Amino acid sequence: MSNYSLDERYMQQAIGLAKQGCYSTKPNPNVGCVIVKDEQVIGQGFHPRAGQPHAEVFALRQAAEQAQGATAYVTLEPCAHYGRTPPCAEALVKAQVKRVVIACLDPNPLVAGKGIEILKAAGIEVESGICDLEAAALNKGFLKAMATQMPYVRLKVAASLDGRTAMASGESKWITGSAARQDVQHWRAISSAVITGIGTVLADDCQLNVRELANVDLSTVVQPKRVVLDRQGRLPLTAKILQQPETLMVMGPFRQELADLGVVQIEVQPLDQLLKQLRRDHQIYDVLVEAGATLASAFIQQHLVDEYIHYIAPTLLGHSARAMFQVDLQSLNQQYRLHIQEIAQVGDDIRLNLTPLQE
Repeated sequence: MSNYSLDERYMQQAIGLAKQGCYSTKPNPNVGCVIVKDEQVIGQGFHPRAGQPHAEVFALRQAAEQAQGATAYVTLEPCAHYGRTPPCAEALVKAQVKRVVIACLDPNPLVAGKGIEILKAAGIEVESGICDLEAAALNKGFLKAMATQMPYVRLKVAASLDGRTAMASGESKWITGSAARQDVQHWRAISSAVITGIGTVLADDCQLNVRELANVDLSTVVQPKRVVLDRQGRLPLTAKILQQPETLMVMGPFRQELADLGVVQIEVQPLDQLLKQLRRDHQIYDVLVEAGATLASAFIQQHLVDEYIHYIAPTLLGHSARAMFQVDLQSLNQQYRLHIQEIAQVGDDIRLNLTPLQE
């Protein structure tokens, strides 16, 4: 087997390890590490939670003195700064590994090539770019937030085959099946925040938290913040979403009764500024928008959506039912073209993951 094939094989193992932290590491990235010597894995680990040791530390502990002269496979460039944990690049140097293979570079200004510099300065051979696209997919929000100061925004919508999300009366439970609704729990769980509008809260009395994940202990999940856009201060104190006020944020006029509950309140501002504030002040890097047609359309028209998560149910609701979006376009050259990233059958429904085509 060629060195490149071996590198891919062990990096795939590291990526698999990194996935184990997908619900628990926020706001930190998902990282996995495998240490190999003489084509034998002698240490492995992943970063489980912010404040706990990084993947490289767990792998090095397992490898112990055997790490000397070994190759370390890491899904993200080893950190080079002191935070709640010491720099992983220095730990690899101290362990005297011979070679480090990195999937993707870290755009965090505190790292951004500095980790590689530390390794190379110690005479360690470094290679990067192995399985980089797969590794980057684990940390879309972190990578975008570090590079652009904006979070990665996913817009979720569930609609009938004819593009309707509710009957004219507002009745909407349920269009998609239980498997699709269960699938949504995953997208919430990997998000740092779920954004919705007050109309959705008033209509559905929703909680928008993570309540069930197959084979996952919910106590390990970092619950997303729920961000309610309530420009006129209409959120009732009896709303179910207030049952967990410690994870609730409301954009609207200041209300003392919400402050008394511990709800974080944000001043009314444009959507792009809200996203920047969430990233800057609250380390929110992945956002899931679960909202009605008006708010969803605002995100689309302001070009703030990075990925669409579109559930399609095999049913027809008719022309008088409510449309999924309220985007007013007059000609074909105004259309929003999307690229299909994934098509998956979820129970009786279909899930499309789509990204905007670059203009």
